[in-house]
Amino acid sequence: MNQSTLFLHPSYVVDTVDPRVFGGFLEHLGRAVYEGVYHPESKHADERGFRWDVLNALKKLKFTAMRYPGGNFVSGYDWTDGIGPREQRPRKRDLAWQTLEPNLFGTDEFMVMAREMDWTPMIAVNLGTGTPSEARNWLEYCNGAKGTYWADRRVANGFEAPHDVRLWCLGNEMDGPWQIGHVPAEEYATRAQQTARLMKMFDPTVELVACGSCATNLPTYLDWDRKVLEYCGEDIDYISLHCYVGNEKDNTADYLTVGLDIDKQIEDLDSATRFVQGKLKSKKRIKLSFDEWNVWYRARSGEHVDGAGKEAPHLLEEVYNLEDALVVGQFLNSFIRHADSVKIANLAQIVNVIAPILTRGDEMLIQSIFYPIEMVVKRRDGVALQSSIVGPTCKDTVHPNAAVIDASAILNGSDVSVFLVNRSTTEAQEVKIDLAGRNLSTVKSAEIVTGTDPKAANEYGKKEVVSAVDFTEICFQSGSAIVSLPPMSFAAVTLS
Repeated sequence: MNQSTLFLHPSYVVDTVDPRVFGGFLEHLGRAVYEGVYHPESKHADERGFRWDVLNALKKLKFTAMRYPGGNFVSGYDWTDGIGPREQRPRKRDLAWQTLEPNLFGTDEFMVMAREMDWTPMIAVNLGTGTPSEARNWLEYCNGAKGTYWADRRVANGFEAPHDVRLWCLGNEMDGPWQIGHVPAEEYATRAQQTARLMKMFDPTVELVACGSCATNLPTYLDWDRKVLEYCGEDIDYISLHCYVGNEKDNTADYLTVGLDIDKQIEDLDSATRFVQGKLKSKKRIKLSFDEWNVWYRARSGEHVDGAGKEAPHLLEEVYNLEDALVVGQFLNSFIRHADSVKIANLAQIVNVIAPILTRGDEMLIQSIFYPIEMVVKRRDGVALQSSIVGPTCKDTVHPNAAVIDASAILNGSDVSVFLVNRSTTEAQEVKIDLAGRNLSTVKSAEIVTGTDPKAANEYGKKEVVSAVDFTEICFQSGSAIVSLPPMSFAAVTLS
């Protein structure tokens, strides 16, 4: 059996792992809202239409920052359509996804759900067709004390106490030519700065996320970020990045090295923020909001993205398998390793649309990618440790220098949680965990997701073939832990 060594040191700390890295994203897209979290016709729905079989499953993922309502949807959204008596709300055509939006679920419904789910609300404002003053009005509606117009509208709608939304996104993917209201970087930066200043004049405690480069293959990649940061860096707190990956070439070995691309994108943008900070001689370091990430490649064209004027059409309904779960594990490892720069991250999305949960009528399906997230969030508290892997690399892949073992670690008091991906499709790997200065002697908990078929996926009405199970292949030698990983596996192990 091949062996790798994971070297850790309790004094070599990256930073505290921000709980908001384990966030989600709920967009008015496909069946994410309607027939997803909100489905009055379901037997699982309460009197408000909230679907509690889905919400109870989502509770296991302990999502923190929940981004809403988009996404591409927000760049054509008038937030005032989604407040007030439901029977008075307009039905409108959403041009981003070509769907019919009934506006039965809006700001107040989202805020009620967020409170009950212990989500930190993260609202994206419309900077496509919207204006800075409209964004400020939305902030007043959410955070203002009664006595002003928009705050009183909220009170009249049954919410006397402010919703107290701290996190706001200044638009969505404004560098993308597909985006409603897409503009050059200079124009977006001006619009974002105007919006940021208006919003912070009203509530100086809010935190603002500016749109960064949303895809590494765009010609404006990083140059967009530089221009935005140079113009409005002092007015914002975070800059965003998005990443969707997939196995388009059906090469599992290559696909399982995609974690290196994730690392590079984070490090590229962090370098851009530091460059601008140095150029402007600023004391303010802008951190990263990875507010859209996931596997998405099967349902990316044609009928998968065109709603054809229907209400709640089946769009972007990706079916996930074992290899996808291992890639999701690598996203999470990368966020932990970059805990000093990545402070917010949002899985896109949470139900039906590129999601860990699917529904079909009153049925619900837990997909493979659910389990790595659940395994990590149980162990998310603490500080990320710098990690060094010494061992074999992945031969004959697009990343031949990728270590066979992808790893991250979180130290929490006397416990260390280690997250390990065995990228090899054929070889078991023995991983020695060496925590310098400390003797590891006890397994507090351990789980694994693995299988022999990278294409294995869960199906409605059948026993799950990809799920987390207890893991026991761990022993101790001279104060180190030895973990024996089967091929194609993701393990989460907490040691004392």
